Amino acid sequence: MATAPWLFLIDLQPAFSSADSPWFTPGTDALYARLRPLVAAFGPRVLFSRFVPPEGPPEGSWAPYYAEWPFALTAPASMWALDDDWAGGRSIAADTFGKWTPEARAILDGAGEIVIGGVATECCVMNTVLAALDDARQVCLLTDGCAGSTADAHDAAVALMAMRAPQIRLSTIDKALAPT
Repeated sequence: MATAPWLFLIDLQPAFSSADSPWFTPGTDALYARLRPLVAAFGPRVLFSRFVPPEGPPEGSWAPYYAEWPFALTAPASMWALDDDWAGGRSIAADTFGKWTPEARAILDGAGEIVIGGVATECCVMNTVLAALDDARQVCLLTDGCAGSTADAHDAAVALMAMRAPQIRLSTIDKALAPT
């Protein structure tokens, strides 16, 4: 029997929120302000993910990726921690774009709907949403709970995921906070 929904927030970390990072995602300050009340409302039913670079040399398609983004292999560990707003929150780490990992599945097993937001909409969020959908999970994408590398990239990714309705439900933070 499914339980209450869980909030799964993707990659809220300095690698994406710091203006000094080559992977900076515009709008993270505003996104974090919108997410704070949602995180408080979900209480212990929040899971964060963290992108981390591979421990060894990149292999396969990751080799040319990291050749283009070499900073990620030498960035300080602090870039891969959760941002201060979320420090201490329950988190999983993965060196893949998608965060629907065996560890995430185990934590979220039995949960009702998985409510997803984070960064970047067109990359790690979309890969996570689609993998969860393939795993037969009920997914709610928070359209204003994500930020993309650009507004156009965000909008395009949301439009692509909207095509997977009714398996993916689109919502907003305000609707997610509204009493049922």
